[in-house]
Amino acid sequence: MTVGDRRRVSIFGATGSIGQNTIDLIARDRDAYEVVALTGGANVAQLASDARMLGAQVAVTAHEDRLEDLRAALAGSDVQAAAGRSALIEAATRPADWVMSAIVGAAGLEPGLRALEQGATLALANKESMVCAGPLMLRKAQENGAQLLPVDSEHSAVFQALIGEDLSAVERVIITASGGAFRDWPLEDLDKATPQQAATHPNWAMGQRITIDSASMFNKALELIETREFFGLDPEKIETVVHPESMIHALVGFNDGALMAHVGPPDMRHAIGFALNHPARKTLPVERLDLVKLGQLTFRAPCETRWPALRLAREVMQAGGLMGAVFNAAKETALDGFIEGRIPFTRMAGVVEEVLTRLSSQAGHNAAGITLDKVSEADHLARAEALAVMQDETWQD
Repeated sequence: MTVGDRRRVSIFGATGSIGQNTIDLIARDRDAYEVVALTGGANVAQLASDARMLGAQVAVTAHEDRLEDLRAALAGSDVQAAAGRSALIEAATRPADWVMSAIVGAAGLEPGLRALEQGATLALANKESMVCAGPLMLRKAQENGAQLLPVDSEHSAVFQALIGEDLSAVERVIITASGGAFRDWPLEDLDKATPQQAATHPNWAMGQRITIDSASMFNKALELIETREFFGLDPEKIETVVHPESMIHALVGFNDGALMAHVGPPDMRHAIGFALNHPARKTLPVERLDLVKLGQLTFRAPCETRWPALRLAREVMQAGGLMGAVFNAAKETALDGFIEGRIPFTRMAGVVEEVLTRLSSQAGHNAAGITLDKVSEADHLARAEALAVMQDETWQD
């Protein structure tokens, strides 16, 4: 599937922070890549600009009402313009060697599956895919001779620490968390937190939704579940610790007492570049740490009163089946409610917990066989239930 010596690549979620960092790396070595597809959301100007620069075959916006804007922005180029869900799926079926999956939320699941069906290496920044359908993702990769590479900084760190190691010798995996915007806020002030305050991260430059998820630790909760699904670890072996400096991304502990830590600056181009160049390591334009200047690294135990999402993640891991899909859909809906001003910051975890309680006994949600249809059904049901919970004035009181 290569063009000469050039690798065929596609980037799903090209206009987000992960996508833009991926484009930065590809643009620095432009002659090494043949760009197949770029997809994005409402920012069609950025999408068109990047598609022109990289000479993509097709640029796809998820918003059908922005198709004419995208066509106008691409006028005079050889880049095809397309829009909507069907166009996104079609782009995912185009042959490629390497695909970045960086669409935010459950919407990234099906394009990633379609890329795996083509036998592509899937660089997975969309953690929701593994949370909602980890067994399905792994099965599709195996059936089609495809490879899954983690791009979340934490999971890339674990992956790198495990190279050449026996997984049976792993006693624990520690995923670090910055603590987000509110790690030092008094608990009594969290009810008053605004979306604008929650969307300001102390270390990382990310989009609004994932930054708010960092403040609530729902992002970390998803990463705990992803760790279980990606590496097949027992939930009891997966830990998290608050590490404000965000320099250690994860640690792996072995049965001889050793801890292997992955240390690096908070720059997503490291994890992206590792996946892009794997199994080789190539020079990347990231900061080289000065440990003396850094001085010290600090760690705190996570407070589950402040971050109840962590407790909910453990319950989801124990339940298994489709409860990951329920958890993620309820979380996304509650996040919408907070951003839109319908519920306070601290109510998001309550919405998710109530949905998990209401749907835990529903037939099929703990089924062993996970299919895309079952995941979609669980997703839709959980979103409807979360909306009902938020509208229930009795529950809110």
